[in-house]
Amino acid sequence: MSTPAPGVARDAATRIASAEVLVASPGRNFVTLRLRTEDGVEGLGDATVNGRELAVASYLGDHVTPLLIGRDAHAIEDTWQYLYRGAYWRRGPVTMAAIAAVDTALWDIKAKLAGLPLYQLLGGRSRRGCLAYGHASGADLEELFDSIRDHLDQGFRAIRVQSGIPGLGSVYGVASSANAAVGETGATSRYDHEPARRAIRPVEEEWDTRAYLRHAPKVFEAVRAEFGPELPLLHDAHHRLTPIQAARLGKDLEPYDLFWLEDVTPAENTAMLRRVREHTTTPLAIGEVFNTIWDYRELFEEQLIDYVRSPVTHAGGITALRRILDYAAVYQIKSGVHGPTDISPVGLAAALHLGIAIPNFGIQEYMKHSRATDEVFRPAYRFTDGLLTPGEEPGLGVGYDDETARAHPYAPAYLPVNRLQLDGSLHDW
Repeated sequence: MSTPAPGVARDAATRIASAEVLVASPGRNFVTLRLRTEDGVEGLGDATVNGRELAVASYLGDHVTPLLIGRDAHAIEDTWQYLYRGAYWRRGPVTMAAIAAVDTALWDIKAKLAGLPLYQLLGGRSRRGCLAYGHASGADLEELFDSIRDHLDQGFRAIRVQSGIPGLGSVYGVASSANAAVGETGATSRYDHEPARRAIRPVEEEWDTRAYLRHAPKVFEAVRAEFGPELPLLHDAHHRLTPIQAARLGKDLEPYDLFWLEDVTPAENTAMLRRVREHTTTPLAIGEVFNTIWDYRELFEEQLIDYVRSPVTHAGGITALRRILDYAAVYQIKSGVHGPTDISPVGLAAALHLGIAIPNFGIQEYMKHSRATDEVFRPAYRFTDGLLTPGEEPGLGVGYDDETARAHPYAPAYLPVNRLQLDGSLHDW
């Protein structure tokens, strides 16, 4: 009896029978892949790329799902290689989000067939739960303090701090900024506390780097004075700084003992991180815009960062992110997986199953999804006493309610664009 080729199902029941690309906007836009085997076992994968959702939906529907029908749902590694190495055009957020959705859906199916929560197939628990950090922000210190207190009351034990800047009307990452709350029509359009607007083009905001560099240390001085030295504090610079500016900020924030300083400079040229590292001991986190393990090679080998920010959704799935994090562990670098609300509950659940199993977990970003989002996906994960835990249901522990999703059709929405206040030049945001 001949052995089936890799990717060909030995058992007809495990063949992939259907693949659906689901686009809905319950609070914000999500792209979800649903695979179903011959015997009716379903798996879900997240393919959301914020502001480019339809590009991924087309990539999946036109170029990926036709290749999956008839393949063995158990052949996760072979399918990953088939979609990545079998295509001439590799890497990039659209390609890797599509591969991630397939990979995650196949892991969901495999765990359901095994009758186990997914983390058990990844080696079992390494911890009780995944420490999560919340997003506190405010236009001024009073509002920021209220936001921090609110997050502490919710149970968060680590807080990301973002603040308005004097002289700037709206700052990305501050939930009370005008652009986070009001759309071009005047209607409320806060996007699960994410400043993206439902419109046919991005809103343009003003930016002043020197004002930011003067103001940020004052903010953290005030936060430490109010909340003490024990609370882990994080901050995101959103790629806005040059390497020397980033080095200055890291050094200026050293007295306030940050858990990490995130995305201090555009990450395309990884060599730039050397200059930052030379000048500050503030821990550095980077990588939410990275898509593959090759983006990290120099950063790991030269130990230029402390935390990996890539999400399952944008880095090729559970299979690929596990490789990245295993590589990071060699250099004592930990996970800090991207997890705002443009990662669907499917993507967050995948990150939690991985995070609870790996030895080098660091922290998990967590923004609570809207009620509408949770009504569509019905996640089983729980947030208690500062820790996120995946559900004990077989698979990922996330569903998909088609009828509820149909009530929330796709609507164009984009993150803002930054221009310098001084002369209107386009700037990294």
